[in-house]
Amino acid sequence: MSTGVTGFFELSCGFPPGPDFADLVVLAEELGYARAWVFDSAPLWEDPFVHLALAARRTTAIGLGSAVLVPGQRSVMAMASGIATVDRISGGRFRACFGTGFTALLAVGRRPMTLKAFGDYVTAVRGLLAGETVSVDGKPSRMLHASGLTGPRPLKVPLWISVFGPRGAALAGEVADGIIGPPHPTLPAAMIASGTVLDAGEDPGSDRVRQAVGPWRVVDWHNAYAHGGAEAVDAMPGGRAWREDLEARAPEGERHLLTFEGHVTHLPDRDRRLLEHIDVKTLVGDAARVGRQLSRFAGAGFREIIYTPSGPDPARELRAFASAHQQQPPAV
Repeated sequence: MSTGVTGFFELSCGFPPGPDFADLVVLAEELGYARAWVFDSAPLWEDPFVHLALAARRTTAIGLGSAVLVPGQRSVMAMASGIATVDRISGGRFRACFGTGFTALLAVGRRPMTLKAFGDYVTAVRGLLAGETVSVDGKPSRMLHASGLTGPRPLKVPLWISVFGPRGAALAGEVADGIIGPPHPTLPAAMIASGTVLDAGEDPGSDRVRQAVGPWRVVDWHNAYAHGGAEAVDAMPGGRAWREDLEARAPEGERHLLTFEGHVTHLPDRDRRLLEHIDVKTLVGDAARVGRQLSRFAGAGFREIIYTPSGPDPARELRAFASAHQQQPPAV
């Protein structure tokens, strides 16, 4: 399997499940990315397992991952069966990572899963993949797939979780093989990052740059409103106008339907008006500068960086970021 390593860490990439997913994964494999991760949010995107299977059929070496699967959208058994399917089709290239479902669940008016329930869910999925009988909703449950209908148990798919804070880190140490989140004392850690490599002579504040990184950089406003309401988002630059536009478009009980509109992929007009306030410094620069920034993240303890291209030309972003990765100094 290709490692994608030219320096101190693996450079991977991530995309939403949609019509271009498999094409982008094929390109990522050609460019030497270590792994392609798929997003998961039923209100926003198509089914991730379908697109992972399509990408697996068209590739041979690149790893595949989920960033992140949402337990609140699938039963424990449905999740285990989906993971087993992709693991079989990909020839063991799949890494399953789970999250509590902040965006996906808030977008349909539900709260994210508690850490206790989250840990129980991941533990049950692991048990099912191992061929064990586990308790699901108080009833014994086991994968009953006959020989030849999926891979033989135990299925050794790495199970990661995305968590933050000391309680999340403690849970990861108990139930996970790795973490998307801050560096962990005992587990490999990956981080999700957005950015763009500048063309020669390009201004970091150019319209192209803002369009390329904007879908990810406006997420802070989405999260502030979803988590802290009017007071939190109003404290941010342009936040009050953004909120007033959203609230004028929907009654109070339906505003969650607009909070994450276009989340990390598209820019509604109210998000476009935030582009003058976004960060155009982090992972924005020529290939050498971006390569140095990537190396600093690796030096902080991240084993893998998941680059999430956005904007109108993700293929261009993938190619340019691969060139930045090649700017790292050689490993010592």
